[in-house]
Amino acid sequence: MTANLHDIEDFLADARERMDKAVAHFHQEILGIRSGRASAGLIENVRVDYYGQKSPLSQIAAITVPEPRCLVVKPYDPSAIKDIERAIVGSNLGLTVSQEGGTLRIVVPPLSEEQRKKLAAHVKALSEEAKVALRNVRRDVLKHVEAAARDKGRDLPITDDDLQLAKEKVQDVLKEHEAKVDELLKAKTEEILEV
Repeated sequence: MTANLHDIEDFLADARERMDKAVAHFHQEILGIRSGRASAGLIENVRVDYYGQKSPLSQIAAITVPEPRCLVVKPYDPSAIKDIERAIVGSNLGLTVSQEGGTLRIVVPPLSEEQRKKLAAHVKALSEEAKVALRNVRRDVLKHVEAAARDKGRDLPITDDDLQLAKEKVQDVLKEHEAKVDELLKAKTEEILEV
């Protein structure tokens, strides 16, 4: 492989890595959005004040889903149960929490139709933000490719054909990642709207 094509592959690898991170960020954001169904992702990132540190719930307790509308949280340290309960109630997720022995039972109440529509619209807005982030990565990578193409001091300059090929490949990477965002959006929207 010639050096200039190798450089283009480096640019593409950078684009792919940064776009993967944008998609992963979107996925993490929508995991915490409530649907009518119980999911560990709903509360795993709730921050609990644990020994003076704000820790994600998933690090200090086991979260299980025994029923479609119920979560069970079992703290690794039983003394943290009150702090966990306080954090879940304070998270504004509208969850009902009750203590049963050394565990917390969390009931996920059904959403009203209006709530489901609002949440679906919110997920759609987050997907648009993710796509803007992906397009920003494309713009940034193309700017670097074009700067490398203008650099006349290179051993093997990037030709116009190589530049065009790089633009097409970056666009393909963008389309691939936008499709992933659309898949996540579709799945989450269906989950939210499901009665």
